[in-house]
Amino acid sequence: MKRIESSIPTKEAIFQAAVYLFYDHGYDGTSVRDIAKKANANPSTISYYFKGKQGLLEACFTHFFEPYLRFLEEEVESLNYISADVCLKRAVYKILKFQSENHQLSRFIWREVSIDSQVVREIISSYLMKERYYLKRLFEHGMIEHSFKKQPASFLVIQLKSMLTMPFLNSQHIREVWQMFPQEHYFIDQYYQNLDQWIDLLLVSESRDPIKKELIV
Repeated sequence: MKRIESSIPTKEAIFQAAVYLFYDHGYDGTSVRDIAKKANANPSTISYYFKGKQGLLEACFTHFFEPYLRFLEEEVESLNYISADVCLKRAVYKILKFQSENHQLSRFIWREVSIDSQVVREIISSYLMKERYYLKRLFEHGMIEHSFKKQPASFLVIQLKSMLTMPFLNSQHIREVWQMFPQEHYFIDQYYQNLDQWIDLLLVSESRDPIKKELIV
């Protein structure tokens, strides 16, 4: 097993080792000693930086959801001067690229989210409610400004969320069955093009304001 390079700061080395092992063996299948060995660190150092394995789990959620939600928040704030379809597409691309660059962390997070446990519920409840809020804002604003066709926003959020997470939650299936690799730029570019078409075909209204469309180029 390849160890994290010693030039990486100890705290970062521990975090990277935890992500790798959580991804490979699951949270329950990974011990503090496993993480310490992978990071070439003392177990007491893990306690010092992260207060144990649960602290590392919380750090994983923070490292994933804070930038993930920031991408959505940025595009919601841009709705005041940019068309909703462009804001949505930009958010989609940012999220896909971020997940691809952090594919091990992404798969671990979405896998943990699917498990009903008290610890996970406490950690993710606020994150997922914020995600729901931002995505609904993007869809509903588009309907108000007539960029999007009128549709139930809740179902659109569920559909889009499924498409954004599927390649990373089921990365082994994507690799083994379809011979595609979500961590590669080529996959993200091709997959984004299909999501771009989904937005245009399913959402974009034919009666949208042509003047506002020109402002987003």
